[in-house]
Amino acid sequence: MPLVTTAEMFKKAYDGGYAVGAFNVNNMEIVQGITEACQEQKAPVVLQVSKGARAYANHTYLVKMVEAAVIECPDVPIALHLDHGPDFETCKACIDGGFTSVMIDASSKPFDENVEITKKVVEYAHAHGVVVEAELGTLAGVEDDVKVSAEDSSYTHPEEVEEFVTRTGCDSLAIAIGTSHGAYKFTPDQCTRNEQGILVPPPLRFDVLEEVSKRLPGFPIVLHGSSSVPQDFVQMINAHGGKMPDAIGIPEEELRHAAQLSVCKINIDSDIRLAITATIREYFDAHPDHFDPRQYLKPARQAVKDMVTHKLINVLGCNGKA
Repeated sequence: MPLVTTAEMFKKAYDGGYAVGAFNVNNMEIVQGITEACQEQKAPVVLQVSKGARAYANHTYLVKMVEAAVIECPDVPIALHLDHGPDFETCKACIDGGFTSVMIDASSKPFDENVEITKKVVEYAHAHGVVVEAELGTLAGVEDDVKVSAEDSSYTHPEEVEEFVTRTGCDSLAIAIGTSHGAYKFTPDQCTRNEQGILVPPPLRFDVLEEVSKRLPGFPIVLHGSSSVPQDFVQMINAHGGKMPDAIGIPEEELRHAAQLSVCKINIDSDIRLAITATIREYFDAHPDHFDPRQYLKPARQAVKDMVTHKLINVLGCNGKA
Protein backbone atom coordinates (compact mmCIF):
# COMPACT_ATOMS: atom_id res chain seq x y z
CA MET A 1 0.00 0.00 0.00
CA PRO A 2 1.19 3.59 -0.53
CA LEU A 3 1.98 6.03 2.28
CA VAL A 4 -1.19 6.86 4.22
CA THR A 5 -2.38 9.71 6.42
CA THR A 6 -2.98 9.12 10.11
CA ALA A 7 -6.74 9.71 9.90
CA GLU A 8 -7.87 6.09 9.62
CA MET A 9 -5.20 4.65 11.91
CA PHE A 10 -6.09 7.17 14.64
CA LYS A 11 -9.80 6.42 14.36
CA LYS A 12 -9.11 2.71 14.80
CA ALA A 13 -6.73 3.42 17.67
CA TYR A 14 -9.25 5.61 19.50
CA ASP A 15 -12.02 3.03 19.14
CA GLY A 16 -9.68 0.14 19.98
CA GLY A 17 -8.02 1.55 23.08
CA TYR A 18 -4.47 1.50 21.81
CA ALA A 19 -1.95 4.01 20.42
CA VAL A 20 0.14 4.13 17.26
CA GLY A 21 3.87 4.49 17.74
CA ALA A 22 5.47 7.57 16.19
CA PHE A 23 9.18 6.87 15.91
CA ASN A 24 11.76 9.44 14.78
CA VAL A 25 13.98 8.38 11.89
CA ASN A 26 17.37 9.74 10.87
CA ASN A 27 19.09 7.02 8.86
CA MET A 28 18.58 3.70 7.06
CA GLU A 29 19.19 1.41 10.03
CA ILE A 30 16.57 3.19 12.14
CA VAL A 31 13.98 3.01 9.36
CA GLN A 32 14.72 -0.68 8.84
CA GLY A 33 14.64 -1.60 12.53
CA ILE A 34 11.31 0.13 13.13
CA THR A 35 9.51 -1.09 10.04
CA GLU A 36 10.78 -4.68 10.25
CA ALA A 37 9.33 -4.84 13.78
CA CYS A 38 6.04 -3.39 12.58
CA GLN A 39 5.86 -5.80 9.62
CA GLU A 40 6.40 -8.80 11.91
CA GLN A 41 3.92 -7.54 14.50
CA LYS A 42 1.36 -6.32 11.94
CA ALA A 43 1.34 -2.87 13.53
CA PRO A 44 0.58 0.51 11.92
CA VAL A 45 3.32 3.09 12.35
CA VAL A 46 4.15 6.76 12.00
CA LEU A 47 7.70 7.46 10.83
CA GLN A 48 8.45 11.02 11.78
CA VAL A 49 11.16 13.41 10.76
CA SER A 50 12.28 16.47 12.68
CA LYS A 51 13.77 19.68 11.35
CA GLY A 52 17.11 18.40 12.65
CA ALA A 53 16.74 15.10 10.79
CA ARG A 54 16.02 16.93 7.53
CA ALA A 55 19.14 19.03 8.06
CA TYR A 56 21.23 15.93 8.86
CA ALA A 57 20.05 13.40 6.30
CA ASN A 58 18.42 15.57 3.58
CA HIS A 59 14.69 15.60 2.89
CA THR A 60 14.94 13.56 -0.30
CA TYR A 61 17.01 10.76 1.23
CA LEU A 62 14.57 10.44 4.14
CA VAL A 63 11.51 10.31 1.88
CA LYS A 64 13.09 7.70 -0.39
CA MET A 65 14.13 5.52 2.57
CA VAL A 66 10.56 5.62 3.88
CA GLU A 67 9.24 4.82 0.41
CA ALA A 68 11.58 1.82 0.35
CA ALA A 69 10.13 0.70 3.68
CA VAL A 70 6.64 0.90 2.19
CA ILE A 71 7.73 -1.48 -0.58
CA GLU A 72 9.43 -3.86 1.84
CA CYS A 73 6.56 -3.83 4.35
CA PRO A 74 3.46 -4.02 2.15
CA ASP A 75 1.10 -5.14 4.92
CA VAL A 76 1.73 -2.19 7.25
CA PRO A 77 0.07 1.24 7.08
CA ILE A 78 2.91 3.78 7.21
CA ALA A 79 2.48 7.54 7.59
CA LEU A 80 5.35 9.98 7.01
CA HIS A 81 5.08 12.85 9.48
CA LEU A 82 6.92 16.11 10.14
CA ASP A 83 7.69 16.37 13.86
CA HIS A 84 7.69 19.86 15.41
CA GLY A 85 7.39 21.88 12.24
CA PRO A 86 8.61 25.32 13.33
CA ASP A 87 6.83 27.43 10.71
CA PHE A 88 4.53 27.43 7.69
CA GLU A 89 7.41 27.28 5.21
CA THR A 90 8.82 24.05 6.67
CA CYS A 91 5.37 22.45 6.76
CA LYS A 92 4.73 23.52 3.16
CA ALA A 93 8.04 22.04 2.00
CA CYS A 94 7.15 18.70 3.60
CA ILE A 95 3.59 18.74 2.23
CA ASP A 96 4.92 19.48 -1.24
CA GLY A 97 7.69 16.92 -0.77
CA GLY A 98 5.65 13.79 -0.11
CA PHE A 99 4.80 13.82 3.59
CA THR A 100 1.28 12.63 4.49
CA SER A 101 1.13 14.37 7.87
CA VAL A 102 2.74 17.46 9.39
CA MET A 103 2.92 19.00 12.82
CA ILE A 104 2.94 22.74 13.22
CA ASP A 105 4.28 23.62 16.65
CA ALA A 106 3.32 27.18 17.54
CA SER A 107 2.72 26.25 21.18
CA SER A 108 5.24 28.81 22.41
CA LYS A 109 3.17 31.61 20.86
CA PRO A 110 0.18 33.36 22.45
CA PHE A 111 -3.09 31.47 21.95
CA ASP A 112 -4.47 33.60 19.11
CA GLU A 113 -1.15 33.56 17.26
CA ASN A 114 -0.95 29.77 17.66
CA VAL A 115 -4.46 29.57 16.17
CA GLU A 116 -3.55 31.83 13.25
CA ILE A 117 -0.37 29.95 12.33
CA THR A 118 -1.96 26.53 12.75
CA LYS A 119 -5.01 27.47 10.67
CA LYS A 120 -2.79 28.62 7.81
CA VAL A 121 -0.97 25.27 7.79
CA VAL A 122 -4.25 23.33 8.04
CA GLU A 123 -5.77 25.14 5.06
CA TYR A 124 -2.75 24.41 2.87
CA ALA A 125 -2.36 20.81 4.08
CA HIS A 126 -6.01 19.87 3.68
CA ALA A 127 -6.00 21.27 0.15
CA HIS A 128 -3.22 18.77 -0.60
CA GLY A 129 -4.71 15.75 1.19
CA VAL A 130 -2.38 16.01 4.20
CA VAL A 131 -3.41 15.95 7.87
CA VAL A 132 -2.15 18.31 10.59
CA GLU A 133 -1.13 17.88 14.22
CA ALA A 134 -1.01 20.97 16.42
CA GLU A 135 0.07 21.59 20.02
CA LEU A 136 -1.39 23.33 23.06
CA GLY A 137 0.76 23.55 26.16
CA THR A 138 4.55 23.43 26.13
CA LEU A 139 6.75 20.45 27.02
CA ALA A 140 10.03 20.95 28.81
CA GLY A 141 13.25 19.33 27.62
CA VAL A 142 15.74 19.32 24.76
CA GLU A 143 15.40 17.36 21.53
CA ASP A 144 17.01 18.48 18.27
CA ASP A 145 16.00 22.14 17.83
CA VAL A 146 13.28 22.01 20.50
CA LYS A 147 14.67 23.52 23.70
CA VAL A 148 12.27 24.51 26.50
CA SER A 149 13.28 25.14 30.11
CA ALA A 150 11.21 23.73 32.98
CA GLU A 151 10.27 27.30 33.88
CA ASP A 152 8.84 27.94 30.41
CA SER A 153 6.87 24.69 30.16
CA SER A 154 3.16 24.62 30.89
CA TYR A 155 0.35 22.10 31.10
CA THR A 156 -2.41 22.26 28.52
CA HIS A 157 -5.47 24.22 29.70
CA PRO A 158 -8.47 21.99 28.95
CA GLU A 159 -10.81 24.99 28.70
CA GLU A 160 -8.91 26.14 25.57
CA VAL A 161 -8.99 22.95 23.51
CA GLU A 162 -12.49 23.18 22.00
CA GLU A 163 -11.98 26.70 20.73
CA PHE A 164 -8.52 25.84 19.40
CA VAL A 165 -9.63 22.76 17.46
CA THR A 166 -12.74 24.49 16.12
CA ARG A 167 -10.88 27.58 14.96
CA THR A 168 -7.89 25.77 13.44
CA GLY A 169 -9.45 22.63 11.99
CA CYS A 170 -6.44 20.56 13.08
CA ASP A 171 -6.75 16.76 12.89
CA SER A 172 -4.97 15.81 16.12
CA LEU A 173 -3.70 17.67 19.16
CA ALA A 174 -0.51 17.27 21.17
CA ILE A 175 -1.05 18.18 24.81
CA ALA A 176 1.25 18.68 27.79
CA ILE A 177 0.45 16.47 30.79
CA GLY A 178 3.92 16.03 32.25
CA THR A 179 5.95 14.27 29.55
CA SER A 180 9.20 15.88 28.46
CA HIS A 181 11.68 15.77 25.59
CA GLY A 182 15.07 14.11 25.77
CA ALA A 183 16.72 11.52 28.04
CA TYR A 184 16.84 13.83 31.07
CA LYS A 185 13.13 14.49 31.48
CA PHE A 186 13.27 15.31 35.18
CA THR A 187 15.85 16.51 37.67
CA PRO A 188 16.54 14.32 40.71
CA ASP A 189 14.87 17.01 42.83
CA GLN A 190 11.60 16.48 40.93
CA CYS A 191 11.65 12.74 41.62
CA THR A 192 11.49 10.35 44.54
CA ARG A 193 13.65 7.25 44.94
CA ASN A 194 12.26 3.76 45.40
CA GLU A 195 13.69 1.06 47.68
CA GLN A 196 16.33 0.21 45.08
CA GLY A 197 17.43 3.84 44.94
CA ILE A 198 16.04 4.29 41.42
CA LEU A 199 14.56 7.68 40.56
CA VAL A 200 10.77 7.69 40.17
CA PRO A 201 9.36 10.66 38.19
CA PRO A 202 6.21 12.57 39.14
CA PRO A 203 3.05 10.97 37.71
CA LEU A 204 1.46 12.21 34.52
CA ARG A 205 -1.53 14.55 34.84
CA PHE A 206 -4.25 12.16 33.78
CA ASP A 207 -6.80 14.61 35.16
CA VAL A 208 -5.82 17.03 32.38
CA LEU A 209 -6.02 14.27 29.76
CA GLU A 210 -9.44 13.16 30.98
CA GLU A 211 -10.81 16.69 30.96
CA VAL A 212 -9.48 17.28 27.46
CA SER A 213 -11.12 14.03 26.35
CA LYS A 214 -14.47 15.10 27.77
CA ARG A 215 -14.30 18.36 25.87
CA LEU A 216 -13.12 16.68 22.63
CA PRO A 217 -14.94 13.33 22.48
CA GLY A 218 -13.56 11.05 19.80
CA PHE A 219 -10.71 13.43 18.95
CA PRO A 220 -7.17 11.95 18.72
CA ILE A 221 -4.70 13.19 21.32
CA VAL A 222 -0.90 12.97 20.97
CA LEU A 223 1.81 12.63 23.61
CA HIS A 224 5.26 13.98 22.85
CA GLY A 225 8.38 13.31 24.91
CA SER A 226 7.28 9.78 25.77
CA SER A 227 10.47 7.76 25.75
CA SER A 228 10.87 5.60 28.85
CA VAL A 229 14.70 5.78 28.91
CA PRO A 230 15.23 2.05 29.65
CA GLN A 231 17.75 1.77 32.42
CA ASP A 232 19.43 -1.28 30.88
CA PHE A 233 20.50 0.91 27.96
CA VAL A 234 21.67 3.66 30.31
CA GLN A 235 23.68 1.13 32.32
CA MET A 236 25.20 -0.32 29.13
CA ILE A 237 26.24 3.15 28.00
CA ASN A 238 27.77 3.99 31.38
CA ALA A 239 29.52 0.62 31.60
CA HIS A 240 31.22 1.20 28.27
CA GLY A 241 32.60 4.70 28.67
CA GLY A 242 29.45 6.82 28.63
CA LYS A 243 28.33 9.36 31.20
CA MET A 244 24.56 9.53 31.62
CA PRO A 245 23.88 9.93 35.33
CA ASP A 246 20.25 10.21 36.41
CA ALA A 247 18.77 9.83 32.91
CA ILE A 248 15.11 9.06 33.47
CA GLY A 249 11.97 8.71 31.35
CA ILE A 250 8.23 8.13 31.50
CA PRO A 251 7.14 4.84 33.14
CA GLU A 252 5.76 2.48 30.51
CA GLU A 253 2.70 1.57 32.56
CA GLU A 254 1.60 5.21 32.51
CA LEU A 255 1.97 5.35 28.73
CA ARG A 256 -0.04 2.14 28.39
CA HIS A 257 -2.81 3.71 30.46
CA ALA A 258 -2.75 6.83 28.27
CA ALA A 259 -3.01 4.62 25.17
CA GLN A 260 -6.15 3.04 26.59
CA LEU A 261 -7.74 6.48 26.86
CA SER A 262 -7.83 9.10 24.07
CA VAL A 263 -4.11 9.12 23.24
CA CYS A 264 -3.80 7.74 19.70
CA LYS A 265 -0.15 8.61 18.96
CA ILE A 266 2.83 8.32 21.29
CA ASN A 267 6.17 9.79 20.21
CA ILE A 268 9.36 7.85 20.90
CA ASP A 269 12.82 9.07 19.91
CA SER A 270 15.31 9.03 22.80
CA ASP A 271 14.81 5.29 23.40
CA ILE A 272 15.93 4.62 19.83
CA ARG A 273 19.03 6.75 20.31
CA LEU A 274 19.83 4.97 23.57
CA ALA A 275 19.39 1.51 22.03
CA ILE A 276 21.76 2.35 19.18
CA THR A 277 24.39 4.07 21.32
CA ALA A 278 24.41 1.40 24.02
CA THR A 279 24.79 -1.39 21.47
CA ILE A 280 27.56 0.34 19.55
CA ARG A 281 29.50 1.24 22.71
CA GLU A 282 29.31 -2.36 23.87
CA TYR A 283 30.36 -3.62 20.44
CA PHE A 284 33.40 -1.35 20.30
CA ASP A 285 34.57 -2.53 23.70
CA ALA A 286 34.20 -6.18 22.62
CA HIS A 287 35.76 -5.67 19.16
CA PRO A 288 38.34 -2.87 19.32
CA ASP A 289 39.92 -4.09 16.08
CA HIS A 290 36.75 -3.74 13.97
CA PHE A 291 36.27 -0.74 11.72
CA ASP A 292 33.61 -1.78 9.19
CA PRO A 293 30.44 0.23 9.99
CA ARG A 294 28.31 -2.73 8.88
CA GLN A 295 29.74 -4.77 11.73
CA TYR A 296 28.47 -2.50 14.50
CA LEU A 297 25.42 -1.04 12.74
CA LYS A 298 23.91 -4.50 12.22
CA PRO A 299 23.48 -5.22 15.97
CA ALA A 300 22.44 -1.59 16.49
CA ARG A 301 19.66 -2.06 13.94
CA GLN A 302 18.59 -5.26 15.71
CA ALA A 303 18.50 -3.39 19.03
CA VAL A 304 16.12 -0.84 17.49
CA LYS A 305 13.93 -3.66 16.17
CA ASP A 306 13.83 -5.42 19.52
CA MET A 307 13.02 -2.23 21.41
CA VAL A 308 10.27 -1.24 18.97
CA THR A 309 8.78 -4.75 19.14
CA HIS A 310 8.55 -4.40 22.91
CA LYS A 311 6.87 -1.00 22.60
CA LEU A 312 4.33 -2.23 20.04
CA ILE A 313 3.23 -5.13 22.23
CA ASN A 314 3.62 -3.95 25.81
CA VAL A 315 3.26 -0.17 25.70
CA LEU A 316 1.25 0.86 22.65
CA GLY A 317 -0.89 -2.25 22.27
CA CYS A 318 -1.01 -1.79 18.49
CA ASN A 319 0.39 -5.19 17.47
CA GLY A 320 -2.01 -7.02 15.18
CA LYS A 321 -3.85 -3.78 14.34
CA ALA A 322 -2.49 -3.17 10.82
